[in-house]
Amino acid sequence: MLLEKTLRSAADLAEAGLIAPARGADLDKVAARYAIAITPTSAGLIDPADPADPIARQFLPDLAELAEGADDLADPIGDGPHSPVPGIIHRYPDRVLLMLTHTCATYCRFCFRRETVGPSGGGNLSPAKLKGALAYIESDVGIWEVILSGGDPLILSPRRLGAVMAALGAIDHVKVVRLHSRVPAVEPDLITPGMVRTLKRSGKAVYVALHANHPRELTPAVRAACARLIDAGIPMLSQSVLLRGVNDDPEVLGDLMRAFVETRIKPYYLHQADLAPGTAHLRKSLEDGQAVVKAIRGHISGLCQPTYVLDIPGGYGKVPVGPTYLMTGADGQSVVVDPWGQPHRLPRSRNRPHLTRKSASPERVPNG
Repeated sequence: MLLEKTLRSAADLAEAGLIAPARGADLDKVAARYAIAITPTSAGLIDPADPADPIARQFLPDLAELAEGADDLADPIGDGPHSPVPGIIHRYPDRVLLMLTHTCATYCRFCFRRETVGPSGGGNLSPAKLKGALAYIESDVGIWEVILSGGDPLILSPRRLGAVMAALGAIDHVKVVRLHSRVPAVEPDLITPGMVRTLKRSGKAVYVALHANHPRELTPAVRAACARLIDAGIPMLSQSVLLRGVNDDPEVLGDLMRAFVETRIKPYYLHQADLAPGTAHLRKSLEDGQAVVKAIRGHISGLCQPTYVLDIPGGYGKVPVGPTYLMTGADGQSVVVDPWGQPHRLPRSRNRPHLTRKSASPERVPNG
């Protein structure tokens, strides 16, 4: 079925043939709690005959979302304590998130901000709050980078987004503007020449980080949308979330990272799924994640290696949690494991600093 509208309810999903009509009443309960929106582009990738379809797992509501776990957190990465004014999240010294909207083109079932996005999330940042957020950025000369997030900043009109880009362009100490978005993957037609011109309006270094989790999402239309950005001089990075049944297989993860690189997108972050409410059925353990990441090392190009990261619950920041290759043997000597799992002892000379005459022990220093 060729869809012409975004699907926003269980009834829409049933009409599109993506769920059995009998499931509608149950999924209405999920929709009452967490927003549904699936663009025609995303819906067209779903195979309704496959109960384990990896695209469906990302976007179709599931009753499992109503089963909250003991570890689930409404604000899993601690945005609240780091928001000095509305629209700003300032967790790290040299960069801030500017949350322009709480709306997305497509709502992911694992979203860590699922309690604040959607129709009940407040829509776009009001003009007064936007003015206050920009004033905050202007007042702190330590802010080197502004990251436009939300919600999805690329669903905004070129006029509204262009005004923000121009305002950031007028702040001298802001040198980089980064946008985090799913739009090129879920609604590629929004990446028009006008939108590309809008993104370049600030005169700053502009980067776009694309969120995609499965290689099937990188369709020819999506790659063409990304090319419009890249050919205009806007570099692209990737961010993905490690998800059970979506990309937790080394072959699938490797294919995803290769698809990014083929599209001229540099793999950036592979996130450990956050402890958002109702997402336990999609999360993998850190140990499982490390094993998957380790399995692609040495088997696919170094260009294709993302950094596996964890946002420490509670707002304590993002840290790399990838596999470890260096260890210490029983005799104290360092041992390194190669990409194929074989251990190798490192020469002791590489483990200890070389002594020079100036750093030699006292008894070896010449008299006088």
